[in-house]
Amino acid sequence: MNKVIIVGRLTRDPEVRYTQTGKAVASFSVAVDSGYGDKKRADFIPVIVWDKLAEVCGNNLTKGRRVLVEGRLQIRDYEKDGQKRRAADVVAQNIEFLDTKQAANNPSAPPKTPGYDTSSFGTEVFPEEEIPF
Repeated sequence: MNKVIIVGRLTRDPEVRYTQTGKAVASFSVAVDSGYGDKKRADFIPVIVWDKLAEVCGNNLTKGRRVLVEGRLQIRDYEKDGQKRRAADVVAQNIEFLDTKQAANNPSAPPKTPGYDTSSFGTEVFPEEEIPF
């Protein structure tokens, strides 16, 4: 089984291109935090997205947006300056946008749920009622 799930922020806007056959392909990198305290660091993971999902990413994602990427790991070999090299990419099969464009532009602002006041959720408890499960 080859399955990868990462959560992080885009390090740059997606670059959308089209193959000779007209298939859309988008590429971008996701910064994923690891470690904690003095050992905290970020890994910059390249992501490739195909077809309609590539167009959706190109139209909606921007640098700084928080995303969850689900896909598979792809190892590819290539040659540069006469040297054989190897690279790893995540080929995305599903992408979830975890924030809004406004939250990406202002990361210190708390997330908003439009049209709902959730501040009082769960404050009323009725101990005499029986829970139906």
